[in-house]
Amino acid sequence: MATTTPYSQPQIPQQVPWNKLLLPKPSLRLDHAGRTTSNDKQPQPQRPRPHSFLPPLDLPADAKMTDSYVSSNNGDALSANGPSRPNGSSQPADTGVSPIIRKKLMGYVGFANLPNQVHRKSVRKGFQFTAMVVGESGLGKSTLINTLFNTRLYPPKETLPPSAERPQTVAIESISADIEENGVRLRLTVVDTPGFGDFVNNDESWKPIVENIESRFDSYLEQENRVNRQKIVDNRVHACLYFIQPTGHSLKPIDVEFMRQLHTKVNLIPIIAKADTLTDEEVAEFKARILADIAYHKIHIFQAPTYENEDEEAIAEAEEIASKIPFAVVGSDRVVKTPDGRQVRGRAYPWGVVEVDNEDHCDFVKLRQMLVRTYMEELREYTNDVLYENWRTEKLLGMGVVQDSSVFKEVNPAIRIQEERVMHEAKLAKMEAEMKMVFQQKVQEKEAKLKQSEEELYARHREMKDALEKQRLELEDKKRRIEAGRPLTPEKQSTRKKGFLRA
Repeated sequence: MATTTPYSQPQIPQQVPWNKLLLPKPSLRLDHAGRTTSNDKQPQPQRPRPHSFLPPLDLPADAKMTDSYVSSNNGDALSANGPSRPNGSSQPADTGVSPIIRKKLMGYVGFANLPNQVHRKSVRKGFQFTAMVVGESGLGKSTLINTLFNTRLYPPKETLPPSAERPQTVAIESISADIEENGVRLRLTVVDTPGFGDFVNNDESWKPIVENIESRFDSYLEQENRVNRQKIVDNRVHACLYFIQPTGHSLKPIDVEFMRQLHTKVNLIPIIAKADTLTDEEVAEFKARILADIAYHKIHIFQAPTYENEDEEAIAEAEEIASKIPFAVVGSDRVVKTPDGRQVRGRAYPWGVVEVDNEDHCDFVKLRQMLVRTYMEELREYTNDVLYENWRTEKLLGMGVVQDSSVFKEVNPAIRIQEERVMHEAKLAKMEAEMKMVFQQKVQEKEAKLKQSEEELYARHREMKDALEKQRLELEDKKRRIEAGRPLTPEKQSTRKKGFLRA
């Protein structure tokens, strides 16, 4: 079978200006094969089409293709040769946005086989899944894991004597196993947390668990930053099964605080352990109280996602799984015999047998259906796309790394040039306003200096005018004295006369 290569958008030759390609001459039109021909039926050299995201298809002789429809931004359906224009041309107008060309094929091309290619690739690579189990000792965590994957991952634990030394802190233990089912390989890693909630003082007993989850995020981030990233091992925790004691009352403070600390870093799945110790009515009431506490403290737990265009059966299945949260389960990897002679996995009591795989007895089947059969890939995807990305963003921002949101933005060259033109015009307008402001300031300063100089000149003019007026009055007085025959200095003559008489 021939392999297919991913198609990339054709590169525009450098010798052809992009605006020529975006605005071809009105005399050209496009035929169904993607070739340009003129109105006089002469073939033109084939050029790449920047508006099309699909290459010209080499269809077999028996294949047929209907008219293609070009979808514009306002949802108008356009013809196969582009939108109609007033001058009769079939070329698209320069709107700045590349239209999307949709082609409906009557024949078989082959890209409908892409899901099969992804399936073969996934089966060849295998899958990785990491689950964490958290809860107090004696709630059946190891037994439930063995029951979920139908294999003995955890051997039977030995009961410690009262004199044995017990750990003082919460320990983190992980076990990995390769499981194969119908040719599909799964690398399963189970992280256990023995000692959680077993101490007299359980203050910050969740800290080692949070540190372990963040250290796995750090390890994955370090692998992404390597030069060679061909072998990246995903050891992040994809699901956390939190076991709640079947008290029948409500969540304990340690349960609330643990889920508050971890609900932003891992997919939380609350589980009521050993549900066979409660009646059906007590289980229903206990679930309602747990959900009320979770909603009151704004704790986010994993919910079965729903998608558009799902059939009624899938929607009903998702609703049924969501209605069972938190799951009331019973774990047992032992095969017992029922009173009617059947061999089932369950627990035998004097009053009867609790069947693990019977939905009337517990929610184990729904838990396995959500965790393994239906939503394992969604758990991995939500961990990678949401939880890990949020943690990675906070980590890099805390390190001072700032990412420009427009770096990876795909834009049309015409739109980018238009934006640059607008920005350039805005920059010119700002510079012009600043220059006008500076010019007005300098004009005002010059006018103030001129006004001051003018006032000084007016003052000097008044002083000179007053001096000249005084001099004119003195001259006129002298003139009158001379015309009257009086001496110009009568004071001096009288002084001389007095001195003469005194002598």
